[in-house]
Amino acid sequence: MALATSMNVVLGSLAFAIFWVLAVFPSVPFLPIGRTAGSLLGAMLMVIFQIITPDQAYDAIDLPVLGLLFGTMLVSVYLERANMFKYLGKFLSWKSKGAKDLIFRICLISAISSALFTNDTSCVVLTEFVLKIARKHNLPPHPFLLALASSANIGSSATPIGNPQNLVIAIQSKISFWNFLMGILPAMLLGVVANSVILICMYWRLLSIPKDEEDATIKHHKEDDLDSPATMSPLTSSSSQEYNSKMEAINEQSPPNINRNMGTTSDNDASAERLTNASVKSSEGNEDLPLGWKRMLWKSRVYLVTIGMLIAFLMGLNMSWTAITAALALVVLDFKDARSCLEKVSYLLLIFFCGMFITIDGFNKTGIPSTLWELMEPYAKIDRFSYLEHKWQHLQLIRKRHGLF
Repeated sequence: MALATSMNVVLGSLAFAIFWVLAVFPSVPFLPIGRTAGSLLGAMLMVIFQIITPDQAYDAIDLPVLGLLFGTMLVSVYLERANMFKYLGKFLSWKSKGAKDLIFRICLISAISSALFTNDTSCVVLTEFVLKIARKHNLPPHPFLLALASSANIGSSATPIGNPQNLVIAIQSKISFWNFLMGILPAMLLGVVANSVILICMYWRLLSIPKDEEDATIKHHKEDDLDSPATMSPLTSSSSQEYNSKMEAINEQSPPNINRNMGTTSDNDASAERLTNASVKSSEGNEDLPLGWKRMLWKSRVYLVTIGMLIAFLMGLNMSWTAITAALALVVLDFKDARSCLEKVSYLLLIFFCGMFITIDGFNKTGIPSTLWELMEPYAKIDRFSYLEHKWQHLQLIRKRHGLF
């Protein structure tokens, strides 16, 4: 594609530069409006400068990417409600063999969860559990938070749904979920291992806590610190205390029995009250039992729908409609107003992508990206080792000719 007119090149580059600066530095002093507003500003300038028409701007918005992004975010909301990330947090400290083992576990779980449920969700939800585990073992939190953040970014590269940028690459290039996964998975695994080793080496002394000290620290913390322990409800405990105090007051105030009949009657009344209280407690337990089973059944449905969505991705079905179908299936299975879950979807991110699509399409219309690619393409063919060897020899000749080091 040839370059556009000089005016369009200048104005289009200006609009793209404004978008890029606000996307990278959302709180820049001269215009602290944020990334989302910055992307909309860049898109608006592309239309105002007549780099693209309004119809072209609407056509530039990639609805499949937005649909897939919306669906995966909503599925992640329901997974969070189903305590998926809570169970992952429990696994972090399950039979842990020390701080170094904990670093490796955080790197692995963060990478896997971010590949399946987006890196943003993984970081936001798992941060709380990482902090609790560090506090429980009396360890400095920053090595583990670095492990979480870095491994989430490494792991998110493995799948199209792990990172919003991957969605654009996979959908526009029509790469299937399976091919994308198999192409990136080896590099992702090597990256996670390398990241773990680097972090352990960097913080070796900080993480080298003697086992005796660590065990002594753990004993002072509750074993179930990751989730609140099962305690008696305040209502039940307070009512039982009131009942006991009343019974004591009655016993103290009651006169001595005059004859056996009165004593028998009082004993019968007390035993009847005990039976009544026992029946009430048993009925309350029976009411809690179905609620527990319903909760477990609902969680199982969420997990099964999510597994079905991932299987559909691997089978090569349309990723956008698969994610939207899974999200709406969870909404229906929840059988209640979905407003609270829909409000947790990051609509700012969806709007940011709309503005970004328009801005990038306008910048492509200037012809600058295609011109730069035409200049670089002859030097970018690295699909054969012989070509690399030829280029290396060419560079050696240039070095000798010009007397370079």
